[in-house]
Amino acid sequence: MTDISIVDYGSGNLKSVYNSVKLCCDNKHSSSKIRVTNNKKTIDNSTHLILPGVGSFKSCVNGLKNKGTLFETIYDNISSKGKPFLGICVGMQMLFSEGYEDGKTNGLGLIPGKVTKINPKHHNYKIPHIGWNNLFLKNIHPFLNTLEENGLVFKEMQPNAYFVHSYSCKPEDKKHVILSTDYSEEISAMVAKENILGTQFHPEKSHTFGLNFLKSFLSWNPE
Repeated sequence: MTDISIVDYGSGNLKSVYNSVKLCCDNKHSSSKIRVTNNKKTIDNSTHLILPGVGSFKSCVNGLKNKGTLFETIYDNISSKGKPFLGICVGMQMLFSEGYEDGKTNGLGLIPGKVTKINPKHHNYKIPHIGWNNLFLKNIHPFLNTLEENGLVFKEMQPNAYFVHSYSCKPEDKKHVILSTDYSEEISAMVAKENILGTQFHPEKSHTFGLNFLKSFLSWNPE
């Protein structure tokens, strides 16, 4: 049985993420449990973790650290226990070594790299970046096989997804960028490393594509 913890640390689009995950479970994973929680025991007993994020890099990291041992609990469940993990928007950004929104702040450090402000080369590109953008396949990761099982074959389609952000993830190793989008500069739209997934786009706001993406995550069993 899939047991999903959506991490609540006082930030993040929790209701929308919960409703989207619930819809996926109602259709395909009816026996699943979904909890919005910051309880260590609940997170430790879950099979899948989702970390939403709305706000600044600094405020979200501080939100995790201000909830007792939540920062350490998430790190342990991802790195030591190897659970399937999905970080959404700032939840993805916090996977990185450091972010530079409201000053330099250290992240979880699970993917080496930095999170810096988007610097458009043309005045037509407004910040924050809000709206739908095409996704481009950059590198291969085993999770793509699960996506294909749910009909998302990136070599044969040009999906788009919904973005709301002002900062962009820049991993040290480019192989961690699985999907990209273009917004005056190349933006890391999805990153992955072993059991870790991160999306700069919001799957919970990306209609049919987003729901299929979440379904794929819920059925994903990284080895």
